[in-house]
Amino acid sequence: MAKNITPRNEDYSKWYTDVIIQAKMADYSPVKGSMVIRPTGYAIWELIQQNLDKMFKETGHVNAYFPLLIPESFMEKEAEHVEGFAPECAVVTHGGGKKLEENLYIRPTSETIIWSMYKKWIMSYRDLPILINQWANVIRWEMRTRLFLRTSEFLWQEGHTAHETAEEAEEETLKMLNVYKKFAEEYLAIPVIAGKKSDSEKFAGAVHTYCIEAMMQDKKALQAGTSHNLGQNFAKAFDVQFQAKDGERKFVYATSWGVSTRLIGALIMTHSDDNGLVIPPKLAQRPVVIIPIFKNDDEKVKVMAFADSIFAELKEEYNVIMDDREKHKPGFKFAEWELQGIPIRIEIGPKDVEKNHVVMVRRDLMKKEFIGRDVIFETVKKQLAQMQVDLLEKARIFREENSFNVDNYDELKKIVTNEEGFVYAHWCGSTECEEKVKTETKATIRCIPFDREEEKGVCICCGKDSDRRVVFAKAY
Repeated sequence: MAKNITPRNEDYSKWYTDVIIQAKMADYSPVKGSMVIRPTGYAIWELIQQNLDKMFKETGHVNAYFPLLIPESFMEKEAEHVEGFAPECAVVTHGGGKKLEENLYIRPTSETIIWSMYKKWIMSYRDLPILINQWANVIRWEMRTRLFLRTSEFLWQEGHTAHETAEEAEEETLKMLNVYKKFAEEYLAIPVIAGKKSDSEKFAGAVHTYCIEAMMQDKKALQAGTSHNLGQNFAKAFDVQFQAKDGERKFVYATSWGVSTRLIGALIMTHSDDNGLVIPPKLAQRPVVIIPIFKNDDEKVKVMAFADSIFAELKEEYNVIMDDREKHKPGFKFAEWELQGIPIRIEIGPKDVEKNHVVMVRRDLMKKEFIGRDVIFETVKKQLAQMQVDLLEKARIFREENSFNVDNYDELKKIVTNEEGFVYAHWCGSTECEEKVKTETKATIRCIPFDREEEKGVCICCGKDSDRRVVFAKAY
């Protein structure tokens, strides 16, 4: 157990914050509700950004940038949208020492400013589709904040696309949801449930919202990504029409989709332990640390020569750390790199040099293993790949062990009230039954999952007919 980290079984919320602070991932900002992302945390965000950006571009999307400030009149054009965000909006009323003629909203999301531009750019079906993504920051004036999970300012990407037909927009919405699912599982090593949001949980102004939901180690749900079919709502609000192939003027169809630095919070809560951060190898900027151990100059010469040769071999493919600081003892270094989640640690002492091997420790297993000098590169490569697979499988098993099919309302209340996991239960589709569960248990319908077959049953609340089970859980 790491020093200054509260054990998970004592106080999970405090453990989460302790890991972030002690691993130097982020810190509290002087601006209430905001955070400073430190290099350890930002390195993970950079790799999230790089890999997701590549996936976006492989599906034909391009990046652009739109203004931070949005005219109040733009926000008012889409009434449902602005109503959904109104409590979270920050408004600029003065600039240059004078009161502004029109208030400016600091973007909580960019649909309105983007659609004002699409009106200028879209004239004909030949101008469609538009497939644009933006990497940016947004402001949402949150009352209750938590590092990475919910802060007043956060980093994210937001895709905004325009299409000729409803079918194309729906295809785009689901395509991007699948990109998020693939990224979550292949890079974050987080198994997710993909599905559709209920009408009461969908994005303000959307026709349909789809999401991916993950289970954290405290058995709560975390929404890890959303993709919205906006229909023609924003096109009508901003009068974005195009001349169709048949010569008629038609409104375009829209989508938007996004993930944020919340993914870093998901990574922490899915994989980390009481020793600190655990980083999936694909998102570790520095996947290997070499720690030479010696007591005198003679030992130093031998150990460093051996360590340098390994460093030179590994650095051809990996960003390797050589921790040869003499002001810290080996035990301090071990604890520090465990805390920061480095996937593989290689220890080299005089006896290891004599035996032509090293001691290797994989961060998730915390077991020492002797590896011969001639197979170090192959072993590191193999173990990094295996760790990525093992983290996903461990999280998948944990989720399945804490997911339950329930047909009795009292049992549902017991499970979600005691925060024991996900509940798959029948729901009739009514807002009244959904609200009853939320009011009495604080659990919400996380999604209507795609991977569950239709199944006849009766609603967990009212007893009316139901075609399938939905996922109920408490969530962040």
